Amino acid sequence: MPTGLASSAARFQRRAQDVRRRPVRLVAYAAGALLVVGLLVWVVAFSPLLAVRTVEVVGVPSSEVAPIRALARVPLGQPLARVDQDLVAARVAERATVADVSIERSWPGTLVIHASPRVPFLVVKNPQGQLKVVDAEGVAYAQVSAAPKGVPTVNAASEAALSRDALAAAVSVVKVLPVGVQHRVGNVTVSSANLVTLKLGKTTVIWGGVGEPERKLAIMTALLRSSPKVIDVSAPDTPVTR
Repeated sequence: MPTGLASSAARFQRRAQDVRRRPVRLVAYAAGALLVVGLLVWVVAFSPLLAVRTVEVVGVPSSEVAPIRALARVPLGQPLARVDQDLVAARVAERATVADVSIERSWPGTLVIHASPRVPFLVVKNPQGQLKVVDAEGVAYAQVSAAPKGVPTVNAASEAALSRDALAAAVSVVKVLPVGVQHRVGNVTVSSANLVTLKLGKTTVIWGGVGEPERKLAIMTALLRSSPKVIDVSAPDTPVTR
């Protein structure tokens, strides 16, 4: 065994060799890490190993699945990581019957489209007698031959009454009316965003627009006790009966 000066010289030589080899090892480690990262990037973003194989549509009736999948236009074989989720969601949102859309990647090869259907809140009958289904946001999204069961029908006095704001006004009236009152309503007519009228027995109620629905309801309920021909609560600060 070397001792003394010889041993110290050997240890110094080994340390010097380690120092000289360290940059080489660092370069080798860095190259290996880059190779692994590059391989992972290729597998995820470019290879067919994690490509789109199926497109699932969930949350809607089966009749909606094929149209939504067609609108999404997601090519099979495209790397799942490179699918533009915002673009796919925007395409699906173009379908009138869809209220909300979100996209999810399900590895290794499935793109899931979560879609929420619009729910009918009322049906509006236009001047031509056509029936359009409207959701709780005032969006007319479908035409039907008969109103869905349990969905109230309102009349549109003109084509202008079919605007989003006008339909929202009609929705606000139906929302605030208690069930007991709804059964007594013979007719609801929307003329514009600021003019909705309804018939309660022999009394015509001029409701107005979307503002202060609860207050209008309370005033209308109180004034109905005297059975007037007309109640005007469009300006609730100054209600009118005649």
